[in-house]
Amino acid sequence: MLTFSHRPSRRVVIRAVGLATAAVLALVTGNAAPSPVPGRDPSPASVELQAVQAASAAPMLPLFGRKADGHLYDYEPTGTGGVRAAADLGGGFTVATALFQTKTSAAGGGIDLYYRVGGTLYYTAGRGTETKVIGGGWDVYNALVSVGNLGGSTAPDVLARDAAGALWLYQGKSDGTFATKVQAGTSGWNGMDTLAGVGDYTGDGKNDLLARSTTGTLYIYPGTGSATANAILGTRLTVPGTDWKNYTTLVSSGDNSGDGKADLIGRDAAGALWLFKGTGVSTAPFAARVQIGTSGWQAFNTLF
Repeated sequence: MLTFSHRPSRRVVIRAVGLATAAVLALVTGNAAPSPVPGRDPSPASVELQAVQAASAAPMLPLFGRKADGHLYDYEPTGTGGVRAAADLGGGFTVATALFQTKTSAAGGGIDLYYRVGGTLYYTAGRGTETKVIGGGWDVYNALVSVGNLGGSTAPDVLARDAAGALWLYQGKSDGTFATKVQAGTSGWNGMDTLAGVGDYTGDGKNDLLARSTTGTLYIYPGTGSATANAILGTRLTVPGTDWKNYTTLVSSGDNSGDGKADLIGRDAAGALWLFKGTGVSTAPFAARVQIGTSGWQAFNTLF
């Protein structure tokens, strides 16, 4: 049975995403969607966080987690490193085979959700209640990730990896749809078990891609700011460290610490959560890790 929690959330955008998403998933699964909850004003903590976001060069995004029972949880950033208590966005998300977020609606002011059900990709705008079908055929990709504005447009883009190991760029549009795909990498990307990143990790003002190889090496692929085929990413840089293989998940929610630099979050095998603050220096892109979650994070089969 598809459900949606009526627990009040700290941000109106959370509820808008959850309700509209639940409605679409209800159509797919045949379950009844819940009734909308009356709007509430953002809390003082949310207003303060928005002020921090406005001053950040990298976007500050929530961390979302999905559990095996299909419930999706929202963890808002504290703005100084770490996350606040979870808000349950409801159940029914088990049917989603891919999930990622962007800041597209309201000229980048909203937190938007994309999710794939079968081969169809859906979009729910965080500002407003608009949910739309992006299109079919998205099941040809075994990885989907948004690293923000990579190709030089005004909206966040999406990278998609196909079964042959090629990487494709879909430039974002302001209405949540995408331009025609452009090849970002010809082959070999199946040798990466993680694609992540939201922001600039090299300090050149352009968004980059993080990728971890199946052997545990973490790389930065610098963005060129161009959407020209096979010239979207520059020569990769190796991130120092040999323990990147020890993390079951690596994910970025942009600037988690509030210093304007893009960060990285890792979950270890024991279920603890660690924050790697970005430095903006290409030769040493992350500071020493800081623990932001003690245990229990292994309960999530997806973090994004």
